[in-house]
Amino acid sequence: MKLGWENDFVLVKVQTWVDGIEDDEFVGVGARFGTNIVSKEKNAYQTCLTRSDPRDCCGQPKNKLAGDVIMVDRGNCKFTTKANVAQDAGASAVLIVNNQKELYKMVCEPNETDLDIHIPAVLLPQEAGASLEKMLMNGSSVSVQLYSPRRPLVDIAEVFLWLMAVGTILCASYWSAWSAREAAIEQDKLLKLLFHFLTI
Repeated sequence: MKLGWENDFVLVKVQTWVDGIEDDEFVGVGARFGTNIVSKEKNAYQTCLTRSDPRDCCGQPKNKLAGDVIMVDRGNCKFTTKANVAQDAGASAVLIVNNQKELYKMVCEPNETDLDIHIPAVLLPQEAGASLEKMLMNGSSVSVQLYSPRRPLVDIAEVFLWLMAVGTILCASYWSAWSAREAAIEQDKLLKLLFHFLTI
């Protein structure tokens, strides 16, 4: 398990449930700090989602966090500060909502030392944060599941498409060769027939 700032940047799937019913899935980016996120969906826990108060999570949250995943806004303090505050408050993970549509790589600042972070941190795009906010504001019970599927070394779909392309080329070449052979045979027949008429 990596700690500090050595994590690889990975895409993280955030599956949601609203009142126990499976709902939307969002995609975020894991931080360079904190613990790694499980790669298999079956190993990922379904955990209650809570909105941070204050929203930026730059100070001690007023709400109690009993292993909840806490959703916070980006800004006003460092990413690592938010993660540390969330961790100290009892959160099991922190979802940081970006203030832009695009995703952003969460890195540690130079000479940063406060990196004893043992919970995962994920950055979500602004639109995903707005959707989660709407779910929570409806008074519904919202839970999330975080996991980061590893991309296989060999993509079966790409291999299949490659085989199809090669097969198409081979078939076209065979058909072309067969057609040329048939054309040569027909031409030979015509020449023999013409020669026969000329010699009558």
